[in-house]
Amino acid sequence: MPALKAAGVAAALVLSAPASHAQSGGPFAGFDGVWSGTGTVSLSDGSNERIRCRATYSVGGGGQGLNQTLRCASDSYKFDLSSRVVSQGGTVSGTWSEASRNLNGNLQGRAGGGHIEVFVEAAGFAANLTLTTRGNKQSVSISSKGEIRGVNISMVRS
Repeated sequence: MPALKAAGVAAALVLSAPASHAQSGGPFAGFDGVWSGTGTVSLSDGSNERIRCRATYSVGGGGQGLNQTLRCASDSYKFDLSSRVVSQGGTVSGTWSEASRNLNGNLQGRAGGGHIEVFVEAAGFAANLTLTTRGNKQSVSISSKGEIRGVNISMVRS
């Protein structure tokens, strides 16, 4: 699988990161724990693939920081993603890396009220990402003009 494809999916999922129940006042409230789910990856050639994901998230820094690990796989590829995100005044910034392909990049955007919207970038890749968490359900959506045109994932807290 091309590195760009892996980077796109990894970046798309980087923000499917939940934060701590104990940090209910922070921008990542309701995200903490282990999550799993499925979704669809849409590629520029018009093909679609099912994807399965498992994520672990923890909140720190008084509810302003989020660490995440995410492992996803489809029929043709897999990736192992980590990210560190910080929120300051509702503005989110951070970094991500994909271990199996030695990729990394940055993200920035806004977070609050169970909703995160960010712009994700790495060498040769850029995408808009939206994450919404309500109770024990979470949805992740990405749009890009690159090889990966869209990712839609639904996860539940384990």
